[in-house]
Amino acid sequence: MIKVSVMYPNNPSARFDHDYYRDKHMPLVKARMGDACKFYTVDKGLAGGAPGAPATYVGMCHIYCDTVEAFQSGFGPHAKEILADIPNYTDLQPVIQISEVVVGQ
Repeated sequence: MIKVSVMYPNNPSARFDHDYYRDKHMPLVKARMGDACKFYTVDKGLAGGAPGAPATYVGMCHIYCDTVEAFQSGFGPHAKEILADIPNYTDLQPVIQISEVVVGQ
């Protein structure tokens, strides 16, 4: 299994609408990807590692798929629509990483 992490760096002057991201954007991603997306999670940054430090990322999602190819075939045909929705919830540029899930539930 692989995990595609989409992370939005915390910038105090940036805009990030967590409600829109959770309630509209991520359901759109899942609907378009269909069965290629096994499930996803959404995180809201609370704090950094040191006491009083801000969260490194204001928000992020993790999309779980069987393979990189499954992600690409599910996301690729809808990339334009999905990416066009980003300005509806943020003005940040996401950081993206694809990882192999070595240990999970």
